[in-house]
Amino acid sequence: MPDCSYQWSTLHCQWSNTFCSTTVSVEICTEIIFKQLKNSSMNRMKLVLAVVFAALTIGAGQMNAQDKLVTLGVKAGVNLSTLGGDVDDMKSVFKYQVGVTADIAVTENLYILTGLDLQTKGAKYKPESGTNIKYNPMYLQMPVHVGYKFNLFSDLKLVVNAGPYIAYGIGGKAKSGDESLKLFGDDILKRLDYGIGGGIGVELGMFSVGAGYDLGLANISDIDGGKIRNRNAYLTVGVKF
Repeated sequence: MPDCSYQWSTLHCQWSNTFCSTTVSVEICTEIIFKQLKNSSMNRMKLVLAVVFAALTIGAGQMNAQDKLVTLGVKAGVNLSTLGGDVDDMKSVFKYQVGVTADIAVTENLYILTGLDLQTKGAKYKPESGTNIKYNPMYLQMPVHVGYKFNLFSDLKLVVNAGPYIAYGIGGKAKSGDESLKLFGDDILKRLDYGIGGGIGVELGMFSVGAGYDLGLANISDIDGGKIRNRNAYLTVGVKF
């Protein structure tokens, strides 16, 4: 536990069998599924899964033959991160992120946007008097966003997206002067984080630029009674293959 002589805050010191050919119409395909579901007395969850399967199958069939179902890519960018909750005097800090992306086509314009990122986040605790503390957590993060790509010109697209994310803390320290603590090993922060996010960007051929914001919903404080949540804005550039 941290030494309160360093004037850390009170909180810190507490520390399918159904298949539809893509050539079948949407109406016929949906009717077949519902009839089979009714005859076999499937439960509601199976009904939902079957409808989703039908939508994905039909969407894939409506795409042009030359369109790829999954487009992979890489990205890198800068984060403007802070911590919210039961912590005052927190200042935003610049961090970085790198990752791989996967755009999964549902229709010609509708996509599931996911991937795996290495995210560095954190904040700087800067009281009016006393020692500053820097928080530098590092996460593996996976977003699962629904995205829509608007065709502006031949190779230019406007992309909007929103959805949840889940992250797992893999390292990082809290530093105060010459003292440091492991964020995920000294009962300061919980490893699991999750939240929601949204973004907007443009794609020009194989290149992309995007901006967005992630709002942490999980209480990542590992201190009894404490509440801390991640807040992160970002700007990225990427290449798709």
